[in-house]
This record gives sequence, C-alpha cells and structure tokens, in this order.
Amino acid sequence: MARVGSTSAVGFGAAILVCVAFAYVISEHRSKKKKKSIQKKKTKGGGVVDAIGNTPLIRINSLSDATGCQILGKCEFLNPGGSVKDRVALQIIQEALDSGQLCPGGIITEGSAGSTAISIATVAPAFGCKCHVVIPDDAAIEKSQIIEALGATVERVRPVSITHKDHFVNIARRRASEANEFASKNRNSQLNGKDTDQINGHKSNGYDHSSLFPTDCKGGFFADQFENLANFRAHYEGTGPEIWEQTNGNLDAFVAAAGTGGTVAGISCFLQEKNSGIKCFLIDPPGSGLYNKVTRGVMYTKEEAEGRRLKNPFDTITEGIGINRITRNFAKAKLDGAFRGTDLEAVEMARFLLKNDGLFLGSSSAMNCVGAVRVAQAMGPGHTIVTILCDSGMRHLSKFHNDEYLSQLGLMPKATGLEFLGMK
Repeated sequence: MARVGSTSAVGFGAAILVCVAFAYVISEHRSKKKKKSIQKKKTKGGGVVDAIGNTPLIRINSLSDATGCQILGKCEFLNPGGSVKDRVALQIIQEALDSGQLCPGGIITEGSAGSTAISIATVAPAFGCKCHVVIPDDAAIEKSQIIEALGATVERVRPVSITHKDHFVNIARRRASEANEFASKNRNSQLNGKDTDQINGHKSNGYDHSSLFPTDCKGGFFADQFENLANFRAHYEGTGPEIWEQTNGNLDAFVAAAGTGGTVAGISCFLQEKNSGIKCFLIDPPGSGLYNKVTRGVMYTKEEAEGRRLKNPFDTITEGIGINRITRNFAKAKLDGAFRGTDLEAVEMARFLLKNDGLFLGSSSAMNCVGAVRVAQAMGPGHTIVTILCDSGMRHLSKFHNDEYLSQLGLMPKATGLEFLGMK
C-alpha cells in the first residue's frame, strides 16, 4: 500500500508540474501577444515609425541614492524625433488617416512650442503628408530651425492669450481651413479650366494661400494636440503599458508636468486602472494654474490672484509645459496631488543631472525630475517613482542651457548638490 501511495503521489506531483508548466506557457503567450498588439498599434505603416516607443526606463542614480527611492526616468528623448511627442504625432496622424480627415498629400497644421511640431514634421513624410507649423517667437530658435530642416513650413508669431484670434494655436487651426479651401479651389479650377485665384469670375479677397501651400495640396488637417484625444490615447495605449511592463507593476508613484495634458492623463489613467494604489502627481511650473486646479479646484495663479496678470501667462523659461485652462486631454487625468516647481529648480536640476549622471536634459525633463524628488520627499524612502524624460537639452541651447540668457534672468545655477530642494 505504501508503494502504491508513493507512486500516486509521484504521479500527482508530475501532473501538477505539467499543469503549472502549461499555465506558464499560456501566460507567456498571452503576454507576448499583448505586447505584439501594443507594438502593432504603434507601428502601423512601418519605416521610421517602427522606432517610436518602447523607450528604456532607466534608474536615475544620483536622485535615487540621494532620496532612498528608486527614481526611474522614461527616456523619451531616444525617439527618432527626439521627444515624447513622437508618440502623439504618430497617433494623431494614424487616426486622422483612418477616419478620412487626412489623406496622403494633405498638410498637417499645428500650433506648437516646438517638440510636437518637430515630431509631426518627422512622422508626416512617412505617410506622404506635409507639415505647416505655427510657433511662438519666444520659443528657442533652434526648434524652428529643426522644423524647417525637416521640410516643414514655419510661421513664428508673437505670444498672445489663447482667447486672441492670433494665438499660435488659433492661427494653425485657420491654416488647416485655408488649406482645405485652397485644395477645393484647385480641384474646381482643374474641372472648369479657370484661374485658381478666381471664384465665380472674381478675384479672391482672402489670404494668399499660394505662398503657404504647394499646388498639389490635398487639403489640410489641424492636429489640435491640446484637445485631440488621440494625444491621451497615445499614452494610455502606449507609454502607460510600457511603464507597467518595464517595472513589472512594481511602482508606487508617477509624476510629470502638463502642457496639453495628454502624457500625465494617459499614463495616470492606465496605471491607476492597473493598481489604484499607484499615486499620480503633477509638477507645475511658474505662471501655470494647474497646481491650484488640482489642489484647490480653482484655476488661478498667484500672480493673477494679486492682480498682476502678465503679458505672457506662462511666465517660465521651461517650454511646452504649464497652462491656464483645462484641455480635453488634461480633464481625463487621475491625480492624487500636485507640486510647484520653480525655474531655478529646473535649471539647477538640469546641471546636477548632467554633472552626476551624464543626462543632458531639456527644461520639461528637468522639471519632471524636480517633481520626482518632491514625491520622494513626501512619500519617504523605499518607494519606486517614475517620471518622463521628455527631450534632451539639444533643442534648448539658446535659452535653458545658455549661461548668458540665464544670467540676465538671475537664474545662474550655483548649487553643488541638491540643496536647492532642501537636501544635503
């Protein structure tokens, strides 16, 4: 009887092992299938777009060692267009093509402080499209130079309130309509054999579209990164799942600044759906009202509350982050709190990371790292915190990494460590 029991036990144990092995194989298959589906969604079209996404998640050693937390940075500057906005550009363009709002030969217009425009100019040719960008003239000059080098048309305009008809975003929206009008006139003239500058026998009194759009223009599409929820979906379907997989779900917090709000909204929604215990935070630059909106439910800045509304509401040297309205993308964010960052903290952080980690980062990336330290200080040692390294310092040489410019603003870095954040 003992022998029979032993044999049964062995057989039963073997059966368990087979079941466990089978379950493991099925689990791995599903995991790989899921990864492939995410990758397939991102890389539709092949070519340069295959290089977008799946960026490394690295430990930022200096900040991790100083705080006692694992502070991880998602290296979005390694995307082919050099920033996190490559994901957004790809998602917007693919969805527009799929819906018929855009066709090959069409012109994608966008109002951008630089990075999104660079990404659209990078991705658009892969789909046979062109790019027209309206950019505020206080953005770093190298950004518009890069956009032009990529073959896009660039309009530099003065910064004004979003409520003004000549805000760079509003001009970009008009340019898309004008491109559609121009393409329609061209089609009609080809059918009727009439001058493209005449409608019903009369000269058009509108804008001279021929100086902006090529004769083979197939219409325009306004990317609308602030309100287009493809921005949110790029991070909900891409960046968020990547972070979850790269950390094996073992993270305690996520923090990032917001401009359009797509990054912080998409990632926070995905992570909190996977684990409601993951805390998600905003880091907000000077001049932006989002900190007050998140913490107090009221959109205003300290300067506005004191009756000192500035000409440029985003009174900060950081670019691409900070805003005084709630976009459709930001409205979807799931946030547990917010922190304020200063320009000097961002400058000091950029220099600290360059010196101690060899990370040459742009202004928004530096502000995100300020946020990561603030979260670490609030949560205490032993936590894993993820942030986004949006772009490198290469497109910030004329301002954020220019000592002469910083000196004029009283922002020359002086710290030898992290004392600018209250740490030794």
